[in-house]
Amino acid sequence: VFKPSARQNSTENLSYFNTMDDLEDTEEAAFVAEDVNNIIKESIDSILLNASYNQTKVAQWTTNVVEVTLKRLTALAKPFKYVVTCVIMQKNGAGLHTASSCYWDNATDGSRTVRWENKTMYCIATVFGLAI
Repeated sequence: VFKPSARQNSTENLSYFNTMDDLEDTEEAAFVAEDVNNIIKESIDSILLNASYNQTKVAQWTTNVVEVTLKRLTALAKPFKYVVTCVIMQKNGAGLHTASSCYWDNATDGSRTVRWENKTMYCIATVFGLAI
């Protein structure tokens, strides 16, 4: 724990924690990539695990993946706004190229993309977490 002396110039750029509570608050407000990755994987599994590609069900599946993922992320009660995307594609040899670009604070914001597959389809889900 670093505590600046009263003689230091208040305009200096100092980073410190006054208590362990401050450190814990910072960790609780962080975008934890591993946790987000697990939430995405579990959400996809809960919807697609035993499914075979069916064009008539894809729209509902993508909606469900996005909604379940978002519900689980908001249950973390972290100070973030989330953007969740999902693409489901039949395995037939076709290519898919995607890109994204974000202007954000690397110290607080983050993103995770999970590529999931079974014998008949791919599911690609992305979460962007933006600190409030």
